[in-house]
Amino acid sequence: MTAEIHNDVIVATTRIKAPPDVVFPYFTDAALIVEWIGEQAELDPRPGGLFLLDFGTIAARGTYTSIDPPHRVAFSWGIPGSESLPPGSSTVEVVLTAVGDDTIVVLSHRGVPPGRIDEHRAGWQQQFGRLAGIEPSSPVRRATA
Repeated sequence: MTAEIHNDVIVATTRIKAPPDVVFPYFTDAALIVEWIGEQAELDPRPGGLFLLDFGTIAARGTYTSIDPPHRVAFSWGIPGSESLPPGSSTVEVVLTAVGDDTIVVLSHRGVPPGRIDEHRAGWQQQFGRLAGIEPSSPVRRATA
């Protein structure tokens, strides 16, 4: 699992031992997304649909901009009350690529202000570590995914 900065774009990458159709709902299903990021979510995974994610006292707000199951999902991202990163001011794109029975997940976060890039890179690295630790291929998870 890595999270790096390339030309002011945060790029996080991990490998999950499950096919893309099993991993994809972890970015579009509120019950599954909180297994690896946040504590509460309200998601409407369609272009223009809400993307609301709460992390204790911090919240991320935006809308889905693109959905191409099970290969790609994109949504806007921002923090309510933030002057430097208001809701919807940055974009997160997730690309899922099958490699054998596994999925390579590449998340790119664009538009984060320079003063907030390091904290977001660290956050994505921590959360992608949690995503890498889930076992979405188990029968119970597959049934809910």
